[in-house]
Amino acid sequence: MAQKNRLKYVLLGLLKTKKQTGYDLAKSFDSDIGEFWNANHSQIYPLLKRMEEDKLIGHEDVTVGQKLQKKQYFITNKGQKIFYAWLKSPSDLDNTYDEFILKLFFIDDAQSPLLKPMIITQQKYHEEKLQQLNTQFKQKFSTQKKIDQNFGHSLVLRHAIDREQGYSNWLTEMLKLI
Repeated sequence: MAQKNRLKYVLLGLLKTKKQTGYDLAKSFDSDIGEFWNANHSQIYPLLKRMEEDKLIGHEDVTVGQKLQKKQYFITNKGQKIFYAWLKSPSDLDNTYDEFILKLFFIDDAQSPLLKPMIITQQKYHEEKLQQLNTQFKQKFSTQKKIDQNFGHSLVLRHAIDREQGYSNWLTEMLKLI
């Protein structure tokens, strides 16, 4: 089965509410979207070009400062139709890559001297991540009005909090087994 270019849909979704430069789009992956999706400049810029060739997006040249010209991208009607068709389509189940789980798979002995330090280190990482996500939620969604205005975003952040809490709980249970 051919894999969907999901990054295309992420970019369309980012452009559905406001015009953005390629740099602005790339910066989105350093914050909220980076919690669940990654992309780098070498993926984004060529894809923007192809999406423009396919008439999913367009651009306007804008001047920044006195001379700097930048492309500010916007979603077209065709892009909106494709984006909303994607939103309505069933989501594929996909395994995520977790290097810790991969390493854990290769530990054969419950008495391995590597096991406890691995789990403790991983647990610390997930507890710090959980604290960061809880703080982020409190800052971004301090009122019901803010939740209502960005409901999907609040759900994604809650998912991330639950994921980290579950992972941390699982690691605590693993420590009891060894």
